[in-house]
Formats: sequence, C-alpha cells, structure tokens
Amino acid sequence: MKNELDFNWMKKIKSGISPRFGKSSSLNNLTHQDADNQQPPQLAQRFLLWFLRDDLAEEVQGDLVEKFYSKLEHTSLFHAQLNYWYQVVRYLRPFAIRKSKPSTILYTIMLKHNFILSFRNFKRHKSSFFINLIGLSTGLACALLIFLWVTDELQADKFHEKDARLYQVLSNHPTADGIDTWPATPAMLAEALSAEMPEVETAVSTSTTDIMHNFTISFGDNHFNAAAQFADKNFFKIFSYDLIHGDKNQVLTDKSSVVLSETMAKKLFQSIENALGKTVEWQVFDKKSEATVAGVYQDLPTSASQKFDFVLSYEVYKDILGDGAHWGNFNAVTYVLFREGANPELFNEKIQNLISEKRNTTDNTTLFVQKYSDMYLYNHFENGVQAGGRIEYIRLFSIIAIFILIIACINFMNLSTAKASQRTKEVGVKKAIGARRGTLIFQFMEESIVIAFLSLFTAVILVLLLLPQFNSITGKHIALQLDPTLILSFLGITLFAGLVAGSYPALYLSKFNPVAVLKGKLKSSLGELLIRKGLVVFQFTLSVILIVSVIVVYKQIELVQSKNLGFNRENIIYFNIDGKVTENLETFLTEVKTVPGVESASSMWGSIVGSTGATFGSFDWEGKDPDAIYQFFHLGVNYDMLQLLGIEMKEGRYFSRDFSADTSKIILNEAAIDAMGLKDPVGKIFNLWGNNMEIIGVTKNFNFESLHENVKPFFFRLQPKEAEKVLVKIVPGTERETIEKLQAYYKTFNPDYTFNYQFLDDEYQAQYVAEQRVSSLSRYFAGIAILISCLGLFGLAAFTAQRRLKEIGIRKILGATDVGIVYLLTSDFTKMVGMAILIALPASYFIAVQWLESFAYRIDLAWWYFAGAGLAALLIAWFTVGLQTVKAATVNPVECLKDE
Repeated sequence: MKNELDFNWMKKIKSGISPRFGKSSSLNNLTHQDADNQQPPQLAQRFLLWFLRDDLAEEVQGDLVEKFYSKLEHTSLFHAQLNYWYQVVRYLRPFAIRKSKPSTILYTIMLKHNFILSFRNFKRHKSSFFINLIGLSTGLACALLIFLWVTDELQADKFHEKDARLYQVLSNHPTADGIDTWPATPAMLAEALSAEMPEVETAVSTSTTDIMHNFTISFGDNHFNAAAQFADKNFFKIFSYDLIHGDKNQVLTDKSSVVLSETMAKKLFQSIENALGKTVEWQVFDKKSEATVAGVYQDLPTSASQKFDFVLSYEVYKDILGDGAHWGNFNAVTYVLFREGANPELFNEKIQNLISEKRNTTDNTTLFVQKYSDMYLYNHFENGVQAGGRIEYIRLFSIIAIFILIIACINFMNLSTAKASQRTKEVGVKKAIGARRGTLIFQFMEESIVIAFLSLFTAVILVLLLLPQFNSITGKHIALQLDPTLILSFLGITLFAGLVAGSYPALYLSKFNPVAVLKGKLKSSLGELLIRKGLVVFQFTLSVILIVSVIVVYKQIELVQSKNLGFNRENIIYFNIDGKVTENLETFLTEVKTVPGVESASSMWGSIVGSTGATFGSFDWEGKDPDAIYQFFHLGVNYDMLQLLGIEMKEGRYFSRDFSADTSKIILNEAAIDAMGLKDPVGKIFNLWGNNMEIIGVTKNFNFESLHENVKPFFFRLQPKEAEKVLVKIVPGTERETIEKLQAYYKTFNPDYTFNYQFLDDEYQAQYVAEQRVSSLSRYFAGIAILISCLGLFGLAAFTAQRRLKEIGIRKILGATDVGIVYLLTSDFTKMVGMAILIALPASYFIAVQWLESFAYRIDLAWWYFAGAGLAALLIAWFTVGLQTVKAATVNPVECLKDE
C-alpha cells in the first residue's frame, strides 16, 4: 500500500500536476531532469508513510507536497526540503500515529487459540508428547540439581561483610620437585604485617587446621570431642561470625576467655544464657587448661568452609608453641584485611621476601596473598601458581548439565521435524488464508515453551524426590528454597530450553510452501535429513564420551582403593588421646594389648595418611650438596608402630625397647636416601635441628600422601612420651566384638571421656572424596544421558516404522523376510551411532588423559575401555530401535495395505 501510494504521487510530481489543484504553472516550465532533482526528500516521505495512519496518508502527503513546491518558488531547494522535514515531524502527534500493534484482546485471543491447538496436538500425538515430556523433564531435573549444587559451591565463604578486602597469606616453598604452596605461615606474621604494612587495616592469626579436630571440652560431667581453633582478638572483627552474646571487640582480649558456638553452649549448659561467665575445661593433645565463656556465636552457616565449635585466645597458642614461635617455623594461619583502595598485587611484591628479611638469611620461602573466599574453589597450586581446585568440578558438572539439556532438546527437535509431514496441511491451510511466517513461528515456539514449562513442573517434583539422595552423594545439605533468584534462574533455564528445543522445528515448519503442501508434493529435503541425522550423531557422541569417562574414573578409583601403599591400613582403628590416657599412655597401651582380638597397639604424633609435618633446611649430613633444596616429611612414633602398620625395612632395624638410646636414632625411607645420595646409610649421622641422629634403618617407600603425589623423602623419630593418637590393629573378622571390648575398657580407664574412633582406611578414602563423588555422579548422569538419547531414538524409530508401513507390507508380499526388514530399518540408525562412536572415541581419550594427569599413580588406558563404551552404545541403540523394528517387521502385510 505504502509503496504503491508513493509511486502514484511521484508520477504526478514528475508530470507537473499539483496533487489537489491540477496543473501548476511553475512546474510546467521544468524539464524532466529538473523535476527529478527538485523533489521532496524521499527519506522524509518514507518516514511519513511509516508512522501515519492509512486514512490520513493521501491527504497529508498531498498538502505537504503542495507546500514543498510553493516554498520552492520563493526559496532554495535546501530550504524547501528542510521545511518538508519540519512539516513531517509536526505530524508526530498521537491522533495521527498508526496503531502498529494488535490490541491486548487480539493477543489474548491468539494465545488462547494457540494453547488450544497445542493441547489438541499433544492429545493427538500422545507418544511424541510423552517422549518429549520425559526427556525434557529428566534433562531439566539434572540441570536443576547441578544448578543447586553449583550455586551452593559458589556461595562458599561469600557471606563475610568484608569479603572484598579479606585475604589469606600463603607461603611458597621451593623443593627438589618444584614449589610447594602451604596455607601455614610463621606465628608472628600477622603482628608484623599490622605494624609494618600501611595497606593492612587488620591482620589475624589462627592455629593451623591439623589440630582443629583434636580438642575436648568439658563442664562438670559433660565431655565432648569438638573442633576448635586459637584466634587472636580481632578474629570476630574481620570475619562475619555473628555473636549472640558478647562484644566482637572484647570477647578474645582476655587470655583465659573462650567463645562457644550456639550448639556447643546448649550441649554444655542446656541454654545459651546459662553459658556466660561459666568456666569450662579444654584439652588438646597433652595440653589442658580452663577458660571462661565470654561470648556465644551463632552456628556457622552451611556456606562456611571452616567448621569449629569454640574459639580460644591466640595468646594461649603462642604459649604452647614456646620456642617454636619463630620466623623459620610455619605453624599458624594468617589473614589480612586490606584498607580501602589497597592493591593486593603491589602488596605481594612487598611481602614476597619478608621471611628472608626477618631471618637475615637467603631463605627461598616467599609469601603472597589470595582472596579468602576464593580459597575454597581455587585451592590447588602447581609450582607456586594457582592451578584449579574445586572450580574444576564445578566446570565439569556445569558442562555435563548443559550436555544433558542439549540432548533432551535435540530429542524435541528431531521428533518435531520428523513428524512435520503430519502437520503440513495445517501449515499449508494457515498460510493460504494469509497467516504470516512470523505468526506460525510464534505458534510453534509457544507450543515448545508450553512443553518446557510442563516439563519444569515434572522436573521440580523429580528434584524434590531425588534431593535427599543427591545430598547423600555430594555431602551437601541443599534444600529447594524458592527464593526469587532461584525461581528466576529456573524459569530462565526452562525458557532457554524451550526456545532452543523449538527453534529449529518452528523455523522448519513455518517455511513450507502452501501450494506444494496442499498438492501433496512436499518432500523431505537433503538438508533436513542431514540435520536430523547430525543431531542424533551429536547425542550419541556425548553419550559415548560419558560412558568412557565413567569407565576411566571407576578404574582409577579402583586402583586407588586396591593399590599396595607400602603400609597396611586394614583392620586398624585410631582415636585421639585425652584425659587419663595422656598421663598414663604406656599403661593404657599395655592394657589395650591384652584385650581379646587386639593384635597390636601403639601411638604416634601426626598422621600416616594425608597431611603430615615437613621441614626445610634444618638438617645436614656428610656429603650434602650445599646448593640443593631438600624437604623432608616426618612422623613421631612409639615403639611397635612401624610393625603395626606393616612398613617393611629395606635395611637396618626398627625402633626397639632393647636399645635404650633409640630416641637419638632415626629411620628414613628409600626416597630420602636417594635424595641425600647416601650409600650404606645405616650407621651414618643425620644432623636434625642441631642434634646428631644415627640412621638405624631404611624403610621401603610407602605412599603417605594421596596417589596424586609421588613418594617424597620421609623420616621417623621415636617419641614414646609425646603422642596425639592411639592406633590399634584388630584381628580380622573380630572387629565388632573387639571394638565393643575396647569401648568397655576405655570407659573404665577414662570414664569422663567418650570413646570416639575411626578406621584408618576411612581416613585414607577421605582423601579421594571428590573423585568418588565424581565417579558416583558421572555414573548417574551418563545413565540419564543414554536414557534420554534412547528415548529420542525410540521415538524416531517408531515414526520411521510407521511412515514406512506400506513399504514394509509390499516388501513382505514380494518375499522379504522379517530379518531383512529389521536390517533395512536399523541400518540407518546403526550408521549414525557408528559415526558418533568414531567421533567420540578420540575426544574421550583426550579428556581421560587430561583428567588422569593429576594422579602420580594412574591406570593405563586399555583399548577395551573405548571399544567397550562404543559397543555398549551400539547395543543400547540396537535394543532401542529393535523394539520398534521387530514390531514393524512382524506386522501382517494385509493390515498395512487394506486402506489402499
């Protein structure tokens, strides 16, 4: 309409006819070239016709053209065109502007119409509807579960009010194998940073985490094993642990004060109010003292990475350290609160060599800071550089969630486009009576979004049912709380899934030629078939990658659980030393050995599994390279401990009561002897911390760290009077009875304390919690991905068989066998799955290699891991397709052709 109107006016203008008054004398003298040049601006005319109501267009345009030529007689062309623009803009008034959008009523009618069509279509194609619903709801449920887990992980330690300025100081220690990064720092570092660094508003020291879970707290007859830490007076000022009672500026100023958690106060005193001012007794290892309750803080939020039941004054910790509190000893954790505007990068440069400056030596240890709330997710360092951590698992499962959601969306796309032939007449009729393509796209997108939100409703029910089991696997306490952020996120994910799932079907169905559709000449294009097959290939590629990942993770965890570590961890329990056991350790061990079912018992200071003590540079021996860097891990043990653990000697002997001076002797492992370059080490002197220690034995290497690490230099010292925990080896098969007897004896010997024990194997397995969770979750998610892929394959196979029923009937009449028909129908699907396998295997190999690189001891990638995954995918696909193809192949040909 607009183009036609514009064309008619242009003809009149060029012929010199005034739109409303006939011939214009001033125009008659113009040549055709002048008329072409001296026209109203075309852009202004188009703009006028775009916004102006249709019923005003002819009259208004005529008036403006007349004014233009009238103006042109008295002024220049430029001024006439400028005036024309002015007149056009003046018509931008509410009464003159066309209503470009349908009314709300029309929108409501259209939406209602589309909803009715959608539900009629769902009812007509029940199988496709339920396949799409199950696939999308399962995919959304997986995505929502992972979203809840990821959100919980990302919120860790973010609740602190001063989070943006709160940092932790870390230390880098060069070793022969690279740089080790520790959270431990010297005990006096916080005080020095507060006094000497203007960027620091406050610095806080706490005790290291290795003693946190070894505390006992008592009041009267109530005794509890609890987690605790020593912290200096500014602890509650920089961390947002809310106090119920007490002043955050005062609660830790008194050396004899203690601050309890809400739960611990109730355990000890039945109520929070009763706790204030009371005196409790606490003990850690052989250190025991009393403290007065100065405050009570709210139980720590679930998003707090540190968990402790009470806090003691850091001044007490410094007393315990005694001479051990010096710049060469790393036995504290330091936190820094920066002033506004401070630059952490510049601060790192200032403190980098602070240790060597304080010690007046060429100490190679360096310091740096990292944001405290980032430590939970970014806690892995390689050669002193941040290299990942828990964030890697967040990325991994986020990708898995996206993959599963994409697989579910692909099902919808495939089934919708495959069934397009059943909706061609609907599209053809609508387009023939004037429906625009945009209207049809809107209808099909709306249909997709309706299914997506029905799937969301089903997915929320699934999440509520599966959340307890999911929490059990992940070790979380996630609850489905419908806060605005969560609701908007869920709705956003669902809308995204609906738009993605419906995009291709909507664009595909809406482009049909109505003439071809109504004449029945519509044929599937090559592009459509390639896209549909490509989507199936992509689905099964992801499924095969997940199957390979499950196999590799499972086999690696199996290696971790079955590998000979060089020491025995089976049938051994341990428990912390407290109460009377501290004062009478030898008597207690002697009696424990007489308990029926006890094979051996001993004590140690430290842990044989996971984190243990390490020392740098405080040792010497004959032939030591003065330029080399050495790091030795160590453990203090009692008599019989090495025998109890089954650690084998390569040469020399164990510690023995037959030798009275063994406290001045030392036992090293093979890795230590290799690092020292010693030959015939037994009998040689190893100077440790200024004391000459005779080497009496060399043990075979054993894995005291996780299998992510290689075996490192290690030594044992005899400490019969200094111990942290007791280890008891139990005769296999008698664990239950023996533990009951030990518990009864412990109650008699140490009546004020509870017998809390753990199995050494459980402590070992705890090192691989993250890997075990990955293994469990990957199995579930791989199974779900395969299930959703098979749902789509099942739907496509059913549709293909239905569409080719007449072909099958004719072939059977002409002599085709059932086996031949099955082969005919499954060959295409077999090719697609085979192609997916060829693409997935190299990709899965690369992923497996990358994941295994984090382990020092890892499995060899056997060929059958990949062949087995491919074969499993193929068999699953054959079974899925076979259910439909066998049904189609055995149909009576008369039934197929009776309607002809």
